[in-house]
Amino acid sequence: MPEIIYENLPFDEAIEFFRGKVNVPTEHWDDLWKGMHSRGFMVAGAMQEDMLESFRQAIDKALAEGTTLAEFQKTFDEEVARTGWSYHGTRGWRTSLVFNTNLRTSYAAGRYKQMTDPDVLNARPYWIYRHGDSIDPRPEHLAWDGLVLPADDPWWDTHYPPNGWGCTCRVFALSEREIEAMGKKAPDKTPKTETYKWKNRAGETHTIPKGIDPGWDYNPGKAAYDKI
Repeated sequence: MPEIIYENLPFDEAIEFFRGKVNVPTEHWDDLWKGMHSRGFMVAGAMQEDMLESFRQAIDKALAEGTTLAEFQKTFDEEVARTGWSYHGTRGWRTSLVFNTNLRTSYAAGRYKQMTDPDVLNARPYWIYRHGDSIDPRPEHLAWDGLVLPADDPWWDTHYPPNGWGCTCRVFALSEREIEAMGKKAPDKTPKTETYKWKNRAGETHTIPKGIDPGWDYNPGKAAYDKI
C-alpha cells in the first residue's frame, strides 16, 4: 500500500486576494483607510518601491508556501541593512505586525469569498463569530463569540474580523441544521452597535464601533470582491 502523506494545501482564495493588491508607498499607517487596504499593499514608512516589493514577495511566499515569521524577519533585516531604513517600533513588534496583519486579512478575505459562493450560501446561510486566542482579549470580541447572524446582515460590514491590531477572531458558515443543533430556533438578534469618536492626524473625527480599532471597521473580503 502506498504511503499517505498529509500536506497543508495553499489557500488559493487568500493568495488571490493578496496578489490582487497594488504596491502603495506610504508614510503613515492610515494613508490607506479601511477598504483601501484590500486593494493596496503598504508598509507604513516604506517609501522605496524595491523595498516594498521585497516585503510583498516575502508575504506572498508565506501565503503560498507556508514560510514563517522568521523568514519574513530575515527579509526585513536585509532590507533595513541595504537601505538604512529607520522604522518606528522595535524590530520584533514591527515585523510581527506587518506579517500577521497581512496574513490574517488575506485569510479573512479568502474565507469571505468561499462563504459567499452562491452554492455555499444556499447550504450555509448563517455566519458565526468566533473569538480567537488573543493573550489580551477585547471584552467586546469575547461578547460576540458564538453570535450567529444571517450572512447578509449589515453588522458584518463593520464587524467582520479581524477587528483590530492583533485580532485573531474568525467567522464560520453554518447551515440551518447546525444552528438548531446549537439549541437555537433562529439566528440571534443583531447587537446594538455602540460607538466612540477618534481623531486622525489631520484632526478629522471618525465614528467607530466600540471594540474595533480605528480603520478596522470594514470587511476586507467585501471591499475586495463586491461591486461598489
